[in-house]
Order: sequence, then structure tokens, then C-alpha cells
Amino acid sequence: MSVAVLPEIAEAESPAGPLVAQLKGLVVSLERRGVRSEILHGVDLDIAKGEILGVVGQSGSGKSVLATTLLGLLPASSKPIIEGAALVGEVDMAHASEAVRRQVRREHLGAVFQNPMTSLNPTMRVGKQVAEAAWTKDAEEAITLMNRVAIPQPAERLSSFPHQLSGGLRQRVMVAMAIADNPDLIIADEPTTALDTTVQAQVLATLKGMRDTIGCSIILITHDLGVAAQVADRIAVIYSGSIVELGTSRQVLEEPQHEYTKGLLASRLTLTTKKPPSRAPKPVAEVDTTGMSAKAAQKALEQARAKLRRPIVEMVDLTCTFKVKGPAGRLVDLNALRGVTTRVYDGQSMAIVGESGSGKSTLLRAVAGLETKIGGDLIKPAQAEIQMVFQDAGASLTPWLRTESILRERLRGIGREQQDRMIAETLERVGLPQEIMHARPKEMSGGQCQRVALARATIIPPKVLLCDEPTSALDVTLAGIILNLIRDLQSELNMTVMFVTHDLAVARFVADRIAVMYLGRLVEVGPVEEVTRNPRHPYTRALLEAVPGAGIKLATVRGEAPSPVNPPTGCAYHPRCVFARPECAAGDIGTVLARVSDEQHGPLVHEVACPHYADLKPMEVVK
Repeated sequence: MSVAVLPEIAEAESPAGPLVAQLKGLVVSLERRGVRSEILHGVDLDIAKGEILGVVGQSGSGKSVLATTLLGLLPASSKPIIEGAALVGEVDMAHASEAVRRQVRREHLGAVFQNPMTSLNPTMRVGKQVAEAAWTKDAEEAITLMNRVAIPQPAERLSSFPHQLSGGLRQRVMVAMAIADNPDLIIADEPTTALDTTVQAQVLATLKGMRDTIGCSIILITHDLGVAAQVADRIAVIYSGSIVELGTSRQVLEEPQHEYTKGLLASRLTLTTKKPPSRAPKPVAEVDTTGMSAKAAQKALEQARAKLRRPIVEMVDLTCTFKVKGPAGRLVDLNALRGVTTRVYDGQSMAIVGESGSGKSTLLRAVAGLETKIGGDLIKPAQAEIQMVFQDAGASLTPWLRTESILRERLRGIGREQQDRMIAETLERVGLPQEIMHARPKEMSGGQCQRVALARATIIPPKVLLCDEPTSALDVTLAGIILNLIRDLQSELNMTVMFVTHDLAVARFVADRIAVMYLGRLVEVGPVEEVTRNPRHPYTRALLEAVPGAGIKLATVRGEAPSPVNPPTGCAYHPRCVFARPECAAGDIGTVLARVSDEQHGPLVHEVACPHYADLKPMEVVK
């Protein structure tokens, strides 16, 4: 497949100024299980000094192979065959000796990968790892580097192991290591994919700040055009190993030329994406009684009220506490849930949003019956009527079982003929071919694994379907397909859905109601459009402002979330809140949801745990 060069944006293909890297007719083929495949097909790219280039495409498009080739890190086990050149300065990283490539990586390149836990040494303290990257044993040098990437209290973090840091802090440690030798080029391969929107914004701001501070260039590889557009000067769109569009961020976002780029943009969820109509019970005010007699109208309204007031899951002052090792090695209490009170209504979809560590997944696991050390009251259907879909579908499926066996596990006690019919109907419902019955998880893509997980959960329709970040590791196209599938399944099977996500744009698309969590407590609950367009809690507003988009100022939440081992008094968000007042740290302020609107609609009431919500001015919705 040849490279598509678009005349309308040709001026963007040759950046001004000296080049730090070039790809010239790069062709890469790799071998896997004896089968050779061409991954990149004649890629040409110039990276100018001081620019941020976004490389955007779906999973399998060749983004990571491009980055790995430029780093000179293609695995020998894949027997790479490379044509063309991948130049860093004057050195061709595709064909240079390993000694030369190692020297170039040390002196001119930095790398930040998707999962810092696989890049950082889990047995070594982070301070030592940062110091090693700077070729020194000086702790002060490590502190300086950690300061440069905005790691709070770096001196105290020197002795931490990677697992003791949050995802955002681990990624910033990786950035500190990447800039240790003042590289000419940093290659960031999906550095924010699994992060919350607020932490993502912090990491992106850190990368952009490094470009401005040390003058390095950055290649930002991502599947999200909105993420790339927020920090990149130019965007290269890659499809099936070829660059199909190249231009400035604004050109690619506002005037896309290639159909694939248009498809990526159409797949991306924003806070203004048109969503399908909800199948949840309508508010009483929306019940059409036109042409009814007074008695019939009264009966219709009473039925609507009954549906709205029929909770299927109810939590009252729900708590969950774990024992974890403290700084001195002693066991201390970690308060994952700190008095959660809410209802989920029959037929409704509720999204639970918040940063990592807010308690979202713990709440879902409590409803699923996977957490036993809980306090308070939890009313829910029988265990057999609740099913859960996890974030990593591949890991949640039994690796040695074929799809057919995975599905038959839930059909024990049912005749073989009926099992065959139910499996065929379920695979068709989730959009999978019958041939997938013979595949094991490792032989399927991420999207296929997630569909199999949904098929397993819904082959016997549950009353409540629990979804824990089921799309966070998928590219935007696959994520959109899975979200639409979940909505369709909810409607077709008449299920109630509880959906955990860190992305408010996803929450808005999939849910009727949103519950925002912070440090084990609910801080805002309400109708999805009301919460996303008129947020009443400063934390909800911060989450919305962190949603990426072209031309949107990169907003970051200040500071790090406090530890649930020692949460702040009063409103837990007050140390990070730009609207905080002295009284916010006292007493029970911010600990209880209070009604801010009374629409007499049961589940559509808007509640907030902030007494100063009226001071928040309306915000612009991110497009």
C-alpha cells in the first residue's frame, strides 16, 4: 500500500527548522509463528526540532512498530526485515550496530511507554531508578529531575517503590527518566491510555512542559485524536502501516481529508456527541396523557411514579475498609468506601465516575459480592442475577478454554440442544461469527475478547450488569462499538447497568444518571445531561475540564489525590479545590449529599455534597 500524500495539506509535511529524526521509505516486516507480515509500508515522516508530532491510529495500525523501529528496539525474535531508513540525527537506527543504537538511545533519545509498571523495576526504589537514568548516584539530581516533572514532595518519594505510587506519578517518574540526559527526542507510546482524564491532563502538561523547558521534540503515539490535538503541533494519521493524512492539529481535526480520519473523528466520544434515546423509565413530567380520561391519566402517572421509585440496588451508608501496610510496615486501615448512600433504579443505567483510588471499582465489587468486608446496608438481587464484565477481558477469560466452553459453563443443567441454540443466538447478539466458538482468548483481539465477556455475562440475562472500565484499554473505534453494544443489550434484555469509568464523555453516552466519587464518597449524583452541562461540585467540574479536545486549554487538577489511609477532614476535595474556604475543612461539610433541585422525578433528582455549589459559574461544554 502506498503512502497517500494530500496536496491540500502539503505545506505541513515539511516542518521548518532543523530535523531531529526522519523516516525515509520505511518498510518493516515481522515474523510471528512462522508467518511473515509487512507492518509498515513505505513511511515518510520528518520530525523537526522542538515540535510535538502526534501519531494517531487504531490498534494494529503500526504505531508502536514505528516507535520501536526509531528506538532500535525491534525484538530479534520477530526476525525483522527493514527497508528504508529511520534516522535519529545522522544515525540510521534501522541498520546501525547494537552498540551504536545503544549510544544514540543514551545520548539523544528518551522513551515513555504505555504501562510504567512493566518499564520500572518493581524491586528498586524510584529515586535510585531516576538517578541511574541520569548516570549518577546523587539523590539531589534525582530530586531535581522529579521536581521538573511536577512530582510533589520528591524527597519523600525517593524511597518509594513503583507499586506505592499512583498511575500518574509512575508515568511522571518515567518522564523524569526520559529527560535525564536532555534528549533531542522523546518517544511517548500511548503514555495516557489507561489513566484518568485528570491524570492524563497532568501527564500531557508535563510532556508539553518538557518540550518548552529543554527544547526537545516529542512523538506522541495515541489512538485518540483529541489527546493528540491537545498538545501536538502536527498530526500524522496512520492506517494499516501507511500514513494516510498529515497536517497541523487544527487542519486534521477541523478539515480532515481522508475517510479514515473522518471515521476516527466520528468514533470519538465528546460531551456533545449525539446519543441514542434512553430506554429508562421516563420522568413523570414527560408522560404523555393526551387524550386520556382523568382516571386513565392518573393511572398512567401512578405507574410512572412506581417505576421511578423501584430501586433494584440500594446502598445506605455503605463502607469498605481494607488492611494495608503503612510506612512503618504496620497494618493500617484503608477506607475505600466511606459512607455511600444511593439507589440504582430498575431499567436504569448509572455511570460511576472518578479518579483512580476514588472507590469506583470497590463499589462495583461490593454489589457483585466480591467484597465481603463491608459495613452499612446493601440491598440487591440474588447473586445469580448479577453479572460483571471486567476491564481486561482477556485476563478475565479462562486462557485455556475455547469460547464455546466459556459460554457453556454458564449453561450447566440445560440440555445440549438448547445450549447450542442459546450460544448461537448470543454470539449473533454481540456481533461475533460462529467460528469464534473455537478460538481461545489469546487468539482473539481485545474487542473480540470484550464481546465474548459480554456474551458470557448475558447468555442468561441478568437483572444487573456491572461493567468495570470495559473500554478504557480499547481504541476509540472499538470502544464506540462496545458501548453501543452495551446500550443495545440493556434495551433488548431489559437489564439495569452500573458502569464504572473515568471518562465523563463515555459516562454521558452510556448512562441515564451519573454518580461522581471522590476518595470513597459520592460528591454529586444526578441526571446525565444535568451533571455534564451544569456540574454543581468543583470536582465534577475539574473532571469535565480535563476532557481532551482541540483548541481547549489543557486544564489540570492541582496536586494529587490524598491517601484513603489518611483522608482530609471535612470535604476531602478541599486541599485541591480552587473554590475552597476555611470552613470546608471542618466538621461534616462535603460528607453528605444534599438536594439542589427537586423535580419530583425520583432518580432524576440532582444532589451535591458541596454547600457552595451556587458559587460555580456555568462552564463551556467541551466539543
